[in-house]
Formats: sequence, structure tokens, C-alpha cells
Amino acid sequence: MTTVPMRRNWRSVIFVWFGLPALVLMGSLGAIDLGPALRAAQGKGTPGTFTAVREDCGRSCSFYGDWVSADGSQNREDVILYDEPDSLRVGGTTPAVDTGAREGVFARPGGKTTLLLVSAFTLAGMAAIVTILILLARRLRRRFGRKEVQQGAITQVLRAEERSAPPVP
Repeated sequence: MTTVPMRRNWRSVIFVWFGLPALVLMGSLGAIDLGPALRAAQGKGTPGTFTAVREDCGRSCSFYGDWVSADGSQNREDVILYDEPDSLRVGGTTPAVDTGAREGVFARPGGKTTLLLVSAFTLAGMAAIVTILILLARRLRRRFGRKEVQQGAITQVLRAEERSAPPVP
């Protein structure tokens, strides 16, 4: 019976010390790309063409390649294509827009799937920050609240002693 609370405590410690900071980190990275994803979902940015150079597959597949603006004045090499069309293959091209994302460009029309994903990461990070602040506030309240209760009890004892003590001539 005593192992269950210990397990819960162990899991809580792991979550608080590793899980919450990881969520904060992911949320911070998500917040950086939130603006570019929003601009892509709104159709804003510099239009151009993305050429798929390679495809990297892990849990899912992503295309990396080169992007050139429509007027040819800007280019980005070895960037990821967000929200790529299903028909894209290595060597193929697709219309894409550069909105200033750190690592890539967005297929046109696009940005909605990435916007949802980045928003979810950002919200999770914000929730983790709020949770950390609540846990800190509780810990501080417990720590300083005990001292105030102890000081209040000592004050009450001293007042009681003063009332019961005989008057000093």
C-alpha cells in the first residue's frame, strides 16, 4: 500500500522537473513560428516556387529543397516545405510562399495544418508555464504560510502569558 503514493510522487517529480520544462521549450519554439504560419494561412508572404531536392522520412516524410521568389530576387536553399501537396515528388516543383519561418516555406495554398500544429505547441507551452507558476506559488505559500502560522501561534502564547502573569510592581 505504501508503494502507490511513492509511485505517484515519483511520476509527479519526473513530470514537474522534465515534462513541464520540455513543454515550455516546445511552446517557445512553436511561438517563434506562429506568426509565419498565420501569415501563410492568410495567403500573405513572398510568392515563389519550391523545388524538392530530397525527401526525409521518419515518422512522416518531409521534402527539403530550394525556394526561389517569383521575381527571382530572393532564394532560400535547403529549406523544408510545410503543408506539401500529396502529389509532390523529388525533382518536382510547387508554388510556395516565404513568410519568414525559420526553417522553411509554405506550399500554396497552405499553412492551415502547420498553423494548427504550431498553435497547439504554443498553447501547451503556455499551459506549462502557468502550471509551473501555480506550483511555485503553492510551494511559496506553504513555506512562508507555515512561518506566519508559527509566528501567529507564538504571538498568541506570549499574549496569553502576559494576561496570566501577575502585574509587575
